[in-house]
Amino acid sequence: MALLRLRPATPGEEDLLGELCLRSKAVWGYDAAFLAACRAELRPDAEAVASGRVQVAQLDARIAGCVEISVANQEAHLEKLFVEPGLIGSGVGAQLMDWAAGEAARLGAREMVIEADPGAVSFYLRLGAREAGTAPSGSIPGRMLPRLVLELSA
Repeated sequence: MALLRLRPATPGEEDLLGELCLRSKAVWGYDAAFLAACRAELRPDAEAVASGRVQVAQLDARIAGCVEISVANQEAHLEKLFVEPGLIGSGVGAQLMDWAAGEAARLGAREMVIEADPGAVSFYLRLGAREAGTAPSGSIPGRMLPRLVLELSA
């Protein structure tokens, strides 16, 4: 049986992780033009990787998913959470979310804001998030995304 472990992303993995994010986003049926518009936003940047805000799920030697958070004052933002398409539903996403919530709380956040793909809303609701309106997409002008909030344990 394969062993899943979480580890910090390492410098130089940004492109590899960005491609994983695009493959995962494509699961929701988006066309090539939509995915191209999202490419820059879905790629973790070097600063986020260097700061330890990007965590990678690794299944033996294979990258299974990644997550990125940001924290300011008492509010965290889930910047990215993507799982390799063939592993969606296997628990990888829940483990990544558990790390994100725990790390955000450790850094002093009381809640995590999630601007989710519409297809992923049910996943976040199952993990305890609540709906909290909408937010504009960072990639597609005029597109609104579901906004959710997850209360964090101290």
